[in-house]
Amino acid sequence: MSDFKVLIGMLGIEAMFDGRASDLVEAARMADEAGIDAVVLTDHVVMGEHTDNYPYGDFPLPPGTDWHEPMTVLSAIAGATENIRLATGILISPLRNAALLAKIAATLDCVSNGRLDLGVGTGWQKEEYDACGLSFKNRIGQLEDQLRAMQLLWCEAPASFSSDTVNFDRIYCNPFPIQERGVPLWMGMAPGPRALSLLAECCVGWVPMPMSLEALKPKIDLVREAFVKAGRDPNTLRVRAQPQVVFDKEDRADLDRTLDNLQESLDAGITDVQFLTGMFVSSRDQLPEYFAKIAARRS
Repeated sequence: MSDFKVLIGMLGIEAMFDGRASDLVEAARMADEAGIDAVVLTDHVVMGEHTDNYPYGDFPLPPGTDWHEPMTVLSAIAGATENIRLATGILISPLRNAALLAKIAATLDCVSNGRLDLGVGTGWQKEEYDACGLSFKNRIGQLEDQLRAMQLLWCEAPASFSSDTVNFDRIYCNPFPIQERGVPLWMGMAPGPRALSLLAECCVGWVPMPMSLEALKPKIDLVREAFVKAGRDPNTLRVRAQPQVVFDKEDRADLDRTLDNLQESLDAGITDVQFLTGMFVSSRDQLPEYFAKIAARRS
């Protein structure tokens, strides 16, 4: 079986405990002890009531759901763990100022001894941009300027940058991240021409929306082609996605059969397999065995 990483999506795990944000830290500590490669937190700064505008089908949660700020929670997880990587999937990064997010990410990378992976994207909800006083229409342009500016701030001091949405001249944003090339960036957007170009320029990997393996494989091929056009080795591309889940006769997700079937997901091009915990377990007591089983299968 190909080399791959196993990751745990943290959304909803606190419901298996007492519903507190601190429960996310406890679950991450358990995953770290089991040998899971990374935990993944998702993001909404605010949530509007019109979840029917969600472009990928029915939005799975009500507007009043708790959405803990990912970088804050990952900082707490960093202090409670030793080896597990800390990932966002995805952070709606244009809602944060480029220089401030560069500093937050670099600081978290330093305090975690180089364990941060920053998955970024533009989101889908206009209300979030309105609440932050930003242009929803120009969100892709803001993302392009932000990623380029952050990568400069992570390696150059003093740094200067000029664009439509980000401008600074001879500023110092220290400390730099511990990771040699800065915090690894992952793109969480549909692979349109503009997103593909930015992904190939700035990112190590792609985070697609959930889809069938038959639909995913040709899209991964598009990203690999974009890497080639950018002069990068397509074999270095990483793809973080959910595996093909196998269900039993009662339409319940079957973890053992899903793990037995992992090769299909790897053959499609997934390199970092993210498991949605709520599909497979329903209580805290099940988590240690669940984490251990996933980590053991990777080995």
